[in-house]
This record gives sequence, C-alpha cells and structure tokens, in this order.
Amino acid sequence: MIMLLKMGMGEVFVMSKMRSEDLVKRVVVVAVMAMFVVDAADTNDVYSPCLDAKVQKGDGFTFGIAFSDKQILYPDNGPQLSPCDKRLELTNKGAQLAVFRPKVDEISLLTINRSTLDPGKNGFMVAFAGKKYAARSLPIMFVDNSHTITSFTLVLEFQEGTLQNLYWKSFGCDSCPKGSSCLNQQDCAVPNKECKKNGASVCNIGIQLTFSGTDKNLDALNSWYEVQNLRQYSLYGLFSNLRDSIIGPYENLF
Repeated sequence: MIMLLKMGMGEVFVMSKMRSEDLVKRVVVVAVMAMFVVDAADTNDVYSPCLDAKVQKGDGFTFGIAFSDKQILYPDNGPQLSPCDKRLELTNKGAQLAVFRPKVDEISLLTINRSTLDPGKNGFMVAFAGKKYAARSLPIMFVDNSHTITSFTLVLEFQEGTLQNLYWKSFGCDSCPKGSSCLNQQDCAVPNKECKKNGASVCNIGIQLTFSGTDKNLDALNSWYEVQNLRQYSLYGLFSNLRDSIIGPYENLF
C-alpha cells in the first residue's frame, strides 16, 4: 500500500491508495477530522519523536524533521546531537518542527507547506527520532537565496524494529515534477521568484519516505528497495499529481 501524507505544522492528511471516487470521499472525512487515522493493526503506542519505539510492519512510526540554520544543526567541531537534545536549544534559536507518523514499510509522500517556513533563518533540515537510541540524519539544504528544492527521498533504517539511521538519498533530476528545474544536476528545484509569482504551493517540499532493515519480528523491510527498482517511473511525480488533484480544492478550508 502507498500512503500520501501532507503536513503543514498543524494539519495532517492521511490517505490510502484506492479508487478515485472513494478517495475523494475519504479526503473530506479526514480533512474535517484533522487528526491521524488510527489503524487497528498499529501496535506502537509511542507518539513522540523524542521517545524510543520498537516496531513491526504495519505499525505507525513517529519521527520529526527540524528546520534551522546548518551551523545550529551541525555545529563545527561539536557533537552531532538529536534535535530532541535540549543542549541544542532549538526552540530558542528560531528552529521549526514537523512531525509525521507513516506506516512502517509503506512508501509515503510527506508534503511540507513551504509558506509555513522561514527560509531566511531555516534553510536546512534534519530528520530524527528516538531518545536512548536517538538517530538523526545529516542536515540537508532545502532552500537558498535563489531556489527551493522540492523533491527529497528519505530512508529510515531499522534493526530488529529499532531505528538505527536516517539517510537522504538522491536519484538526480529524472523524477522532477512539472515546473521544476534541475539544480546542480542533482536536485529538483523551483526559483524562489516563482514561489511569490505563482503561490507558495509550487514550492511545497515533498519527501518520498521508505524503509529498510528488519522489524521487531525480523521481517525484512523492503520499501526502499522497491523505490530503487522503480525510480525510473518517477514516483514522486505520480504522488505529486495525486496530491494536487485531491488535496488542492480543500487547502483553503484550513
């Protein structure tokens, strides 16, 4: 199953892949409820990205993405701390946060509303989860003075159901959505002037999320390998088109 999630610092949409007429009905219900859909098969009761969880396939897994300056997230000659660590003092430094709860081993598209971010201060992002077994990605740039990078792939790697690492991956520009350009022959990006001209939605950040490793039952997590094998079919573009056609009419309601 493929999951499509949209989150803009205060709104969450969760939709399962289904026939288009059924999907429209579900969107209306989810938008009105404005809350996570709870799956009866979800055995993970940890909902904070700053706590440890041991998960199996089909569980929800909560993780966060922090947005800030690179020097704050990755200080020179300093420890590479999780955003959950109070020593980083992110709340006092203007950092912003998004929290997601995708299903383990399902390919998801996370969409972050670009208009809620402050690119003047927060041009990099770090994905993270856990406490005792804290894991975090390296910081990656999503915006500079001229462009906003709109397409990312994130891999969550587990060992026996415990998160070990988070990796940013790139497939180059073959999967860039319509209206994007190729930045540095590597990233799908939109000129910042186009964000102001055509509305911030064209610069929303899309993160294709996948899983690898093993769950707590030692079952293999395969969604990352599926994306690797299918990358030539531009899954990001497919998800983006679905998101725009389904969610777009309801964005102004919130």
